[in-house]
Amino acid sequence: MKIRLQDGLPYVMVSITHHSKQLTFKNVLLDTGSVGTIFPTDKALAIGLQYEADDTVHRIRGVGGAEFVFAKRVDHLSLGELQINDFEIEVGAMDYGFEIDGIVGMDFLTQVGAIIDLAKSEIYQASH
Repeated sequence: MKIRLQDGLPYVMVSITHHSKQLTFKNVLLDTGSVGTIFPTDKALAIGLQYEADDTVHRIRGVGGAEFVFAKRVDHLSLGELQINDFEIEVGAMDYGFEIDGIVGMDFLTQVGAIIDLAKSEIYQASH
């Protein structure tokens, strides 16, 4: 899959399936500095990803500050050919001061064996 550079940052397209509902996020930051994969609450609601009393809540920190998120398992997450079933994401406000549909972090990238080829602006599986 091609990586799109915008303002010097790498973006990709990601699809999530949850309870047979699919949502595609077109402006997702590819972030090797992020431990987790996170999507915004307002967009996640479109496929029923909402906070429930038994969801784990924790605080995450990044360059832009800290925020509370809740963890949710999704049926499927895909970034082109890179795919995982039954994957835990984080859902939060994501009010970072710029337009973003989510962040794909190291949890996803390591599990799928992602190769990030910056010379070609591509991301693919190690067996590619």
